[in-house]
Amino acid sequence: MSIEVKNVNRRFGSFAALDDVSLEVQTGELLALLGPSGSGKTTLLRVIAGLETVDSGQVLFHGEDATSQHVRERRVGFVFQHYALFRHMSIFENVAFGLRVRPKQERPSESEIRRRVMELLELVQLDWLADRYPHQLSGGQRQRIALARALAVEPRVLLLDEPFGALDAKVRKELRSWLRRLHDEMHITSVFVTHDQDEALEVSDRVVVMNEGRIQQVGTPQEVYDHPVNAFVYQFLGNVNLFHGRMDEGTALIGPAGLPVPAHGSVGVGAAVAYARPHDIEVVRPKLGELGIAARVEHLLAVGPIVRVDLRPDDSGAPIHAEIPRDQAAHLALVAGDRVLVRPRQVRVFAT
Repeated sequence: MSIEVKNVNRRFGSFAALDDVSLEVQTGELLALLGPSGSGKTTLLRVIAGLETVDSGQVLFHGEDATSQHVRERRVGFVFQHYALFRHMSIFENVAFGLRVRPKQERPSESEIRRRVMELLELVQLDWLADRYPHQLSGGQRQRIALARALAVEPRVLLLDEPFGALDAKVRKELRSWLRRLHDEMHITSVFVTHDQDEALEVSDRVVVMNEGRIQQVGTPQEVYDHPVNAFVYQFLGNVNLFHGRMDEGTALIGPAGLPVPAHGSVGVGAAVAYARPHDIEVVRPKLGELGIAARVEHLLAVGPIVRVDLRPDDSGAPIHAEIPRDQAAHLALVAGDRVLVRPRQVRVFAT
């Protein structure tokens, strides 16, 4: 089931939640809507679901105009951040709920309901909890039950709003890997909202980066991370260092000494701002005649296989954050207060 959003606008008073948004979701795709709070991602999800009306524009399901259809007619499954399970119902009855409330002529038989519910509980690997109640389950288990309930009504589209937002970091990581595997088995067209960059990049087939009610970029996780179209996308997807300098024939000259760095996304000749990720920052001991940005080590923190190094450049510019392999850090034997040279290996330049 494909989804197409055409030139959708939605305002709340003077606030433009969605500003001329157009988007295509391919059949069987797992698409992430990523952006900061207030970027419009949840409003867009609710518009697709039929939970929110539009001021103008269209929503099409598989080429059919669904803009004026009620949420029931759209046949979407919706998973909320806080599970929304019925506390007084068993896990079995929670999953069966959507089937039992169907009109009599559409309602499956009791045996069919039992078969379908147990099938789904097996799918989410929680069939052994069918007789328990929500308060007896962990947060991760409750979210998997919420997903099973959404799938019980055989939706054409699955929509998830911050599905793992209420869970701790370890459970979130486990569940997003599980969701990816589940999607690969079912191939149901799915759209999920998140503000977690790692979550979007790890789980989705494509990422939609939003800001201030507009789509900034759409692409595969690798495309949006490696080839951001503007400064907002670059800074939103992970940590970044900013260097003020100038462009000259495709090379960025940064720092007070004009350190030459190969640039991607150059802006011609003139003043520019260069961006570099921490893992693209080289830290070396000063040697006579070597080029680099002079800086002082302020803090070091070992995290798994890398060491994060916070540096203060001598020109009183913005702090520089580098991530270097542990073996390299051990070879350099850095301590707070050491003087070093910093060299970005690769920068991205955008017009200011």
